[in-house]
Amino acid sequence: MATPYLDVQNLTKSFGAQVLFDNISFSIAEGQKVGLIAQNGTGKTTLLNVLTDKDGYDSGSIIYRRDLRVGYLEQSPAFDPDESVLDACFNHQGEDEKVLKAKQILTQLKIRDLNQPMRELSGGQQKRVALANVLITEPDFFILDEPTNHLDLEMIEWLEGYLARGQKTLLMVTHDRFFLDRVCNLILELDNKTIYTYRGNYSYFMEKRQERIDNTRAEIMRANNLYRRELEWMRRMPQARGHKARYREEAFYELERVAKQRLEERQIRLKSSSIYIGSKIFESQYVSKSYDDLVILKDFYYNFSRYEKMGIVGNNGTGKSTFIKLLLGEVLPDSGRFDIGDTVRFGYFSQEGLKFNEQQKVIDIVKDIAEYIDMGGGKHFSASQFLQYFMFSPEQQHNYVYKLSGGEKRKLYLCTVLMKNPNFLVLDEPTNDLDIQTLQILEEYLADFPGCVIVVSHDRYFTDKVVDHLLVFKGNGVIKDFPGNYTQYREWSALQEEPDNSQRKADASTQSAAKNSYRHDDRRRMSYKEKREFEQLEKEIAALEAEQKMLEEQLCSGTLGVDELTEKSKRLPQLKDELDEKSMRWLELSELE
Repeated sequence: MATPYLDVQNLTKSFGAQVLFDNISFSIAEGQKVGLIAQNGTGKTTLLNVLTDKDGYDSGSIIYRRDLRVGYLEQSPAFDPDESVLDACFNHQGEDEKVLKAKQILTQLKIRDLNQPMRELSGGQQKRVALANVLITEPDFFILDEPTNHLDLEMIEWLEGYLARGQKTLLMVTHDRFFLDRVCNLILELDNKTIYTYRGNYSYFMEKRQERIDNTRAEIMRANNLYRRELEWMRRMPQARGHKARYREEAFYELERVAKQRLEERQIRLKSSSIYIGSKIFESQYVSKSYDDLVILKDFYYNFSRYEKMGIVGNNGTGKSTFIKLLLGEVLPDSGRFDIGDTVRFGYFSQEGLKFNEQQKVIDIVKDIAEYIDMGGGKHFSASQFLQYFMFSPEQQHNYVYKLSGGEKRKLYLCTVLMKNPNFLVLDEPTNDLDIQTLQILEEYLADFPGCVIVVSHDRYFTDKVVDHLLVFKGNGVIKDFPGNYTQYREWSALQEEPDNSQRKADASTQSAAKNSYRHDDRRRMSYKEKREFEQLEKEIAALEAEQKMLEEQLCSGTLGVDELTEKSKRLPQLKDELDEKSMRWLELSELE
């Protein structure tokens, strides 16, 4: 059996009385692309820090293959503020070849001034430099904590392609579900201090996770039924028990453990009928805004409809957040104005977040805003019930803010915005640092929300689920108004590009025909040997394509063992190379008569 790149056995980690993971075991083989999924605050980043020796652990073992080079992208990387971007990538030891690669990768990540001091870069830009640093070093094993945070859609799609290609081995934490679906072939779920393994992509994980939850629920129900009977037996039995009775007593305590398991699931949907918003929402009346030569808006007109759910997408620096701040009156336009309806009450979730008093308890933060939220029809949700809906357990609600993880603080900030019961939600990058379960709750909440919504997000899955209309910021004040979600927009964009491609093909065909007409008499015919080769190539290409399809199905099936998975993962890129080579030769021969 091949030695795995990483083998983790019986790993336990706790902070005081809080156990994050208990006796977890898993291994990662060469070529596996692994996504780690868990709720905020349950130990994802801690696990990565433990695996990279940046944090200690209580017990267990972590074994890497000998001489393995590991590249780690931290969630919040730190740099010397005075060193340049290029020095930050190489620690002053750049080779010419590596420097060239660094420039290419940094350009893809929109970092263009390589001599700029790191102190002048925003937090998002510093994260991108750290990502570039990991990619440049070309490690054997990538460990990435939130690699898509602070990337725009163009960068995310580039990184997606980069990591999906070839035999790269990686373990990453990300909440980008499209990314997980397209890059990963194995999912690890950290839940209730335990690791569960799913041998497939995110879609496969969602299907199998539901099966696991259903099975666990059935097991708990069976255990509860048996527990009641055994509890009666325990009460009736005398203290002096024989060996057989002691064995049954020990089994009782194991049964009690299973019966008292809790599944953190919400049984309700949070629907409010108390929100009212008038027919007049807002009108952007020929608004213009620029900073020196950077044009954000130019005579922009838009009349926002009642109940509209709009997404705003575009590359970084095209003015999405500035547009939001103009709408909210935080930034003044150079010309034009926003005419906002009298009934509109904005709820604004910003990228910067809210500064909390770290010594306050979670429940008190929310109660300072409102003791309850009016759901209409005489129904009310208390602050505690509302927090529980967003998966703050009663115990967590009485934690101090300083004990929360970064993701939990973002979730608390979201709750403070929603508790004000606005009728128009403006969410600027709400998906950053929120776990997938919270994103699903927010998607459900917004689907039922009876007001208006504007979402600025690079999360394609979230945007598809929430919005029915897009403003696409293309830069230099150019804004495309599109009636649909992000996937529909990409499909439409691809169709718009096709006429150009068709024209290029037609032009190429015309040129080729003219050239062939001119050289027709001189063109060489296919020899007998080449005809045989041509026929053989057709058969081989068909066989390789069939093998490729079968391999891809097997890799996504979740039924392969580690050795088989490693072997087939190695075969797939070889297969693609063979197909390319034979297809090129087939094209060469097909030009001959």
